[in-house]
Amino acid sequence: MLSKNEHKLITSLQRKKYRIQHQLFVAEGVKVVNEFLNSNLQLHKLFCTEDYSNSISKYEPEIITDKELLKLSKLSTPNKVIALFKIPLANAIQTEGLTVALDAVNDPGNLGTIIRLCDWFGVSQLICSTDTVDCYNSKVVQATMGSLTRLSIIYTDLNAYLNNVNSPIYGAVMDGKNVYDTELDKNGILVMGNESNGISTEIEHLLSHKITIPKFSKNNTPESLNVATATAILLNEFRR
Repeated sequence: MLSKNEHKLITSLQRKKYRIQHQLFVAEGVKVVNEFLNSNLQLHKLFCTEDYSNSISKYEPEIITDKELLKLSKLSTPNKVIALFKIPLANAIQTEGLTVALDAVNDPGNLGTIIRLCDWFGVSQLICSTDTVDCYNSKVVQATMGSLTRLSIIYTDLNAYLNNVNSPIYGAVMDGKNVYDTELDKNGILVMGNESNGISTEIEHLLSHKITIPKFSKNNTPESLNVATATAILLNEFRR
């Protein structure tokens, strides 16, 4: 049986200020929770329905009813297990290797997909502006499908960070140089901008290389690509 305090805590973690206050976040679903349980993240509390309890008995889960799970879950179809994990301490910023930096990416689904892309393409560090959506937002956590456990994600003043790096800074802009004609440094920084406005003016001034994905269609296609889609194409070029 779920206590009132436990219910209150779990539901409060849907808001960023309470995630910060308690230093906890919520993960749901068998696949996602198992990824986190097998990572270095510290488990705080685990809840599951009775029919799944034997699968994770070594973690001493608290048994809850399907009805209780339904009240807690943010999934359209609740999936047997919900867990609270400690938010890890941020790592120091690394200066070697390819880094992705996000300038005010607001959509949880986009951030979750970008985290998965970084994991796929071997990008171990993601730098986020302070106005980028929180990576421990429940929708982001679900969208990462466990990749969240394999990245160093750091929120910082993006302007100050870019002003103090020696690596080449690439930025995806509409009027940039064709990425297919650009030599890309494996130790560079790739900046991706906001869904509606792209890279902000102050950040654009810091770019050493402005690049773009050319549009080949002659039809009346969308003016720009989705930021996660564009990130996938550009990371593929960096890894060629």
